[in-house]
Amino acid sequence: MNDKRRERERVPLLQQSPLLLALVLLWMMLWGSVTPFTIVTGVVVALLVTRAFYLPPVELSGRFNPWWFLVLLGRFAVDLVRASFEVAWQAMRPRGVTRNAVIRVDLTTRNDFVLTGTALAVSLVPGSVVLEVDRPHSVLYIHSLGIETPEQVAHAHDSVLAYERRILRALGSREEWEAVR
Repeated sequence: MNDKRRERERVPLLQQSPLLLALVLLWMMLWGSVTPFTIVTGVVVALLVTRAFYLPPVELSGRFNPWWFLVLLGRFAVDLVRASFEVAWQAMRPRGVTRNAVIRVDLTTRNDFVLTGTALAVSLVPGSVVLEVDRPHSVLYIHSLGIETPEQVAHAHDSVLAYERRILRALGSREEWEAVR
């Protein structure tokens, strides 16, 4: 147990700063105000939470490409609108949704950050949801709505891998990007 406590203490504050900032922002949103008091109490609560509930540090690549990040956000917005209309049509059409599919997608990266980002992007687009994440093997199991042909299965599979590539292009390390290129 002392080894775990020492590991927790070794995580530098700079490495935890994105988490601390996110927790402080969440605190301010919950209270609905940006005052010195909510900022200070947010910092105190964030420090207490990160000390009481240990989370393993997320390894970031340290690389951010603004252009490809905008491409990622733009494509996500287009997919969000397109899929919303498709799901609405499937819900309203006379025959409804006839078939669905659970698709296994083996990601190429082992990075937890990219795995989580890919799972979130896929789940936020209507018509698909991540059912299970096999973290050690970097596998996502996706439920897709309205899949009727093998071509549609292949398209849904490829779109998940495309999200992984876009996230790696915007936020991943050069080595990870070269692996999926």
